[in-house]
Amino acid sequence: MSVLKVIEVLSSSEKSWEDATRTAVEKASKTVKNIRSVYVQDQSASVKNGKVTEFRVNLKITFELD
Repeated sequence: MSVLKVIEVLSSSEKSWEDATRTAVEKASKTVKNIRSVYVQDQSASVKNGKVTEFRVNLKITFELD
């Protein structure tokens, strides 16, 4: 039987929501092992002068405890 834990992570990217998600998982995986899934809970964007300047995601990362 596995025991799983969920953490909440915020990330941003100038490119896309997908890039923000990938960046969050890559950085989290440096200290969190056994990541099993990611759930994008919320998406938002910053706008300046009528243009999107930053994509933001609020993620829930699930990982298995040893």
